[in-house]
Amino acid sequence: MPVDLSALIAPGRAALLTVEMQENIIGEGSILPELAEAAAAIVPNIAVLARAARAAGVPVVHGTAEKRPDQLGSSHNARLFGASNKRRPHGAPGPAPAAVLHAGIGAEPGDLVMPRLHGLSPLNDTGLDAALRNMGITTIVATGVSVNIALLATVIDGVNRAYQVVVPRDAVAGVGAEYVDAVLDDTISLLATVTTTAEVVAAWSR
Repeated sequence: MPVDLSALIAPGRAALLTVEMQENIIGEGSILPELAEAAAAIVPNIAVLARAARAAGVPVVHGTAEKRPDQLGSSHNARLFGASNKRRPHGAPGPAPAAVLHAGIGAEPGDLVMPRLHGLSPLNDTGLDAALRNMGITTIVATGVSVNIALLATVIDGVNRAYQVVVPRDAVAGVGAEYVDAVLDDTISLLATVTTTAEVVAAWSR
């Protein structure tokens, strides 16, 4: 039976979530330059989605990744963490500086920013799950990076927490174009509704 996208992402039940769309991940000073290059094409699409969401009364939430200067409390149990931590500036103990959202996203004061210090997904131990439920959200429209890890982890975490998940494939990115397509077609499509930016915007414009 075909999915009724308009009903699935209707205002009052859906939220738009961006994953790690921040300057130090996808901007000019990225610690992951290959990913930043791949993500350049999705920034305008996410900006379009965010504008459409706000106009429709759909909450816009940004899941960011932050590190304290001394990296206290951050994850170190995967090769990815070790490699990325080496590229981050180190410093004296103190609070994590707030992640700066990519300017192209056009973040607004009414958006909700939910940072995390550890783990792979913005739904992991950040308070995001509770915040979404407090807003009555049952569907997450997931965008951002990377399909390789964080975006995929978000989809899986969302399904594990009983959310419907919608993924506009032209609003997500990762490293390795063929691999990204394979993950979307062979994994994410089994867990979420894979669609496009245009289809989501059309549903929110009705």
